[in-house]
Amino acid sequence: MARTASIPRSFSPELFRFLRDLDQNNTRAWFHANKERYEAAARHPALQFISDYGPSLRKISGHFNADPRPVGGSLFRIQRDTRFSKDKTPYKTNTGMQFRHILAKDVHSPGYYLHIQPGECFMGVGIWRPETKVAYAIRDKIAEDPA
Repeated sequence: MARTASIPRSFSPELFRFLRDLDQNNTRAWFHANKERYEAAARHPALQFISDYGPSLRKISGHFNADPRPVGGSLFRIQRDTRFSKDKTPYKTNTGMQFRHILAKDVHSPGYYLHIQPGECFMGVGIWRPETKVAYAIRDKIAEDPA
């Protein structure tokens, strides 16, 4: 299949090879030894995808942001927060990106989410774990106007 200019091609099969290897070797020592692979196969292509996706996202809605900053932007970090988790593996075995509402301050805001993982790629839209007051307001609005 020929590549078209309108479809960014950021990811390669190496992303999935890296993520599978990380899943089998999820230690800080292994990750440090393979950090260049992570940068080349996951981080840089994801940041490029985010940058390339921005104009298309603006066509869908001007209220959402594709932020290609390496830190604090649309790309989720690879390190897991293990403080309150039973699973103490240090790294996520997926690449995740969130395209948040322009007024958003955190991941609990409306947005689009792209999840890339061997055997489990998907895109979602909505709001993740809204606080109780917000969840009730959303439910009331849907009940009031189901269309």
